[in-house]
Amino acid sequence: MAEPREKEDFYSDDEKEQESCVNSVEPSPGLEELQKKYDELNDRFMRLAADFENYRKRSERDLESRVTSSLEEFAVELLEVVDNFDRALSADPGSAREGLEQIRKLFQAFLERHGIRPIEVMGKKFDPNEHEAVAYVDSKEDEGTIIDELCCGYCMHDKVIRYAKVAVSKGKETE
Repeated sequence: MAEPREKEDFYSDDEKEQESCVNSVEPSPGLEELQKKYDELNDRFMRLAADFENYRKRSERDLESRVTSSLEEFAVELLEVVDNFDRALSADPGSAREGLEQIRKLFQAFLERHGIRPIEVMGKKFDPNEHEAVAYVDSKEDEGTIIDELCCGYCMHDKVIRYAKVAVSKGKETE
């Protein structure tokens, strides 16, 4: 059985000479300078990466804080409406209707302050970007005209946040 060769037996004489040259080369002053610049740039990169990560986390916390604050303000205003409902319920039944109308006005003003407005639908043409058709019925109106509003829709700053549920005309009834 053959004995395993020594590691150096696997290398040719040229390879041994190249390896000894590489190992015996001392770093030149230019190489040291390049290494120093590399280390400086790498350090700057690592600091910038850490700064960016800190900025990202701070931005996320700030956004979360603003959202929470906005929701709190919204809730406090909404609680005024709830308080008025409680007052109306504890009042005598004769003035309940008047109290409810006042609460509705207060609530509408609250919504308008936040850019929320109802979508006007009666007599308009059906638009799937604002309306949800829940019924399609025969009527005297032209086809595609909204003839009944079953549930009011709302926009917030020109974006639909709830579609109006409507009944749409099939067209004039044929006899």
